[in-house]
Parts: sequence; structure tokens; C-alpha cells
Amino acid sequence: MKLIVGLGNPGREYKNTRHNMGYMLIDKIAENKKISFDKEKFKAKYLEYTYDDEKVLFIKPLSFMNLSGGVIKKYVDFYKIDLKDILIIHDDLDMSFGRIKIVNDSSSGGHNGIKDIENNLGSKNYTRLKIGISNDKTINTKDYVLSKFSNEELKQLDGIFSNLIDVVDDFCTYKLDRLKGKYNSK
Repeated sequence: MKLIVGLGNPGREYKNTRHNMGYMLIDKIAENKKISFDKEKFKAKYLEYTYDDEKVLFIKPLSFMNLSGGVIKKYVDFYKIDLKDILIIHDDLDMSFGRIKIVNDSSSGGHNGIKDIENNLGSKNYTRLKIGISNDKTINTKDYVLSKFSNEELKQLDGIFSNLIDVVDDFCTYKLDRLKGKYNSK
């Protein structure tokens, strides 16, 4: 079983904000696969589907970003998911807008949601898909990550997400080096 986690904050006021990059991408992937987040358990919306005879579980934690780890830990424990079978999708303040990078066993880089996941799982040895949101140093960091994307940025995100539609299926079938080779070079 694979666990795919899109990080974000619940609620309409956070829709299309920079910190909700994980929510936005897995919503786009689910829409492309014509599946929806129709269930809720352990304080997360979730859906299940099968790819290449493997069960894949998508979750969107409904705790706020900085408390995502406890929610993820409940799914890991309940479904007995190995850490190598987890893909966390999130924003990255230190990467230019739209840049993507797949990492494993990597530092949180100061991302509080990732820190909470590491604390709850007791490890950082899982895979992450980081999507750059840039950083505007003239704005308080909290205000910046909670700000909405401009219409132009949303259009650019459509193109970026189009290139990432298969990332979950590839995560299910590719070894980590091949996955990094495919997505980190873009």
C-alpha cells in the first residue's frame, strides 16, 4: 500500500494559498483520475484507488499544516504502511516558483508541517515532492505562505500540475533514483 499525502490547511479561506500546494496537486490528480475525496477518517479526507494491483491511499489532513504529523501517524499505524511507501506533497519557500524536487531522508528546511511529520513518525526517511512557491522577503513569512496565488500564478500552476499528473503512478512503480531522475531534471 502507498500513502500519498497532500499538505495544506482546511477551510475556504485557505483555498489557493501558497501553503496549500499539496492539497491543490492531489485534488488535480484525483480530478484527472475521476475519483473524489468521499471519505473521512482520523481527521483527514481520504480516497482509495488501485494502480497496477497496488492499493493507493490519498489523504488531505484536516488538522492545520503544522499538526499534520499526528494525522499521518494514525494512517501509518492503522494500515501498517512502511515509511518508504509514503509520498508527502508540499510547498517549499526556498525554491523558485514552480520548481519541483523529489527528496528522501532530507531536512525539513524549516517547514513546520514537515517538522511535525518527522516528530510523529520518528524519522525523515520517506519521500517528499517539494513544489517551489518562492519567497517574498518583504512580507512576513506566515503572511506570505498564507497569501493567495495571483491569477497568473494559477495559470502557471495548471501547466506545472499537468507535468505532475503521473507522479503518483510513477511513485508506485519507479525506484526512487528513477523517480528523481524523471522529475528533478525538469
